[in-house]
Amino acid sequence: MALPLAPRPTVIYVDVDDTLVRSFGSKRIPMFPMVERVRELHERGAELYCWSTGGAAYARQTATELGLADCFVAFLPKPHLLLDDVAVKDWRMREVHPSEAPSRDVEELLRRPG
Repeated sequence: MALPLAPRPTVIYVDVDDTLVRSFGSKRIPMFPMVERVRELHERGAELYCWSTGGAAYARQTATELGLADCFVAFLPKPHLLLDDVAVKDWRMREVHPSEAPSRDVEELLRRPG
C-alpha cells in the first residue's frame, strides 16, 4: 500500500533590489514590509529562494544583512538564458509586485495557481 505524498510547499522566488532593499546612490534602505512578509511566508512553510541580477553572493549578503538568510533554501543569480520545454508565459505561476505583496493576504500568496 503506497503512502500518500506529503503536500509540496509553495515555492517562491524573491528578488533583492527594489524588492527587499531600495538603493539611493551608495545607500541601501531595507523595504521593511517585504522583509516582514518574507519572514511570515517562511514561518508558514513556503520554500523561499533569493535571487538577484547581482549574483548569488550578493543575494546571500543582502539576506544576511536583513536577518533573512535562514528563511531561504538557496541563493541564486538571475539567469541570462532559460532552457525549458514550457514557455514562461505558460508556467503555472503568479507574479506579485513588491508594492502589493505586503497588503495581500498570506493565504492568497501561498495558494498555488491552477
